[in-house]
Amino acid sequence: MRKYIYTIIAASITMGAYAQKSDGSAKSLVKAETEFAETLAKKGTKSAYSDFAASDGLVFRPNPVNAKDYYRAQPEAKDVSWTPVYARVSRSGDWGFTTGPFKVGEDAYGQYFSVWKAVDGRWKLALDLGVSHNKPLNKADVQIIEPKDSFKPIFLNDKERATGANIIATTEKTLDATIKSYGISAFAGFISPDVRILFPGYEPILGKDKAIAFFNSMISKATLKTTKVDKAEGGDLAYTYGIAALDYKADLRESFNYVFVYERQADHNWNLIAMVFAPAER
Repeated sequence: MRKYIYTIIAASITMGAYAQKSDGSAKSLVKAETEFAETLAKKGTKSAYSDFAASDGLVFRPNPVNAKDYYRAQPEAKDVSWTPVYARVSRSGDWGFTTGPFKVGEDAYGQYFSVWKAVDGRWKLALDLGVSHNKPLNKADVQIIEPKDSFKPIFLNDKERATGANIIATTEKTLDATIKSYGISAFAGFISPDVRILFPGYEPILGKDKAIAFFNSMISKATLKTTKVDKAEGGDLAYTYGIAALDYKADLRESFNYVFVYERQADHNWNLIAMVFAPAER
């Protein structure tokens, strides 16, 4: 009997160790995201974020704070649910992101956005934020996009990583300067045809045409202040986050925490494939 109990305990430990397992695929990332949601529903926010968040993982509540520290100090909650409907992973398998609808209680809705990193063979939550909107009218199409190939440099050093990150930082500085010179329409030159925008009060804005129409109809000016840049070792994806000050055409300015995801194009330029604007507290 005692041996049986030990076997059950050992099996539980083994299962926990293999939860969130990363194999470099978007499918494994979606599995980790789903396990995260299931853990929260069963055990609550403290256990879920304690297990799934990276040691330096951030949640935007509303401004970025350490995920583990934040939820350790919060009351337990189990009334949050979400479903990943879009996922991408770098060809190097070191990080990826998912997004999809969330629900809090019975009548609060929105879209979440999570960046995950592979740490010791497990997916760990690096960034977590979201935007609220009314009950969705449109059903989301599920898109789990696998990397086109696999590549991870063997001898990449910190200097080379810093050089790669600086390319993205320079791209974002160029975007900021171009907006200052030519107005909000400058986003058009930096947006991918399949871009996804999450903005408070709106269901996901999908595609370049809708994105440009959205920006041109609402916003006159924008200023970006980058806080951090991270470029995948495979050289195909990168993300940034920081503070965006948006001037509406209705003579109102509002600050947002933003997360942008860039993808390297065939011409070696970097275009935005995901843009998230979550309210900031100043």
